[in-house]
Amino acid sequence: MIKLDIAEVAQRSSIPASTLRFYEEKGLIASTGRRGLRRLFDADVLDRLALIALGRAAGFSLDEIALMFAPDGQPRIDRQMLVLKADELDRTIRKLSVMRDGLRHAAACPAPSHMECPTFRRILLAAGSGAIGGARKKRGPQPPLNASSSRSPDRGKR
Repeated sequence: MIKLDIAEVAQRSSIPASTLRFYEEKGLIASTGRRGLRRLFDADVLDRLALIALGRAAGFSLDEIALMFAPDGQPRIDRQMLVLKADELDRTIRKLSVMRDGLRHAAACPAPSHMECPTFRRILLAAGSGAIGGARKKRGPQPPLNASSSRSPDRGKR
């Protein structure tokens, strides 16, 4: 089998050598030896790196990608995990489409002020509720901004 040193793998895969070393530490790829100080890899590491790149592009974490390989290094892709990721991507696409459409409307809105536009107000309401742009963290009641400034942090400790 053809052996490639780390520089050749980096050049052919367009992945920096530092990332290759990190992937090796994470157990995603394995070197087969050394030529001087350089790690050597079997040529099939390029296919494995392509699978890793595909997983990253789809939004999988490195830990999730690691689960997609059997102990012998062969791909073992969980189809249910793919379905779940596809569903997650569908939700992201819907959110981004709403955001894109809102931005296009805001850019072309004929209202004298965005605050007078009913569509823009609905977008604000959706953003404020966490429906678009990410979920808001729920917190307990917050004191008014100026309430804490009137109290000394040492109050009651005298």
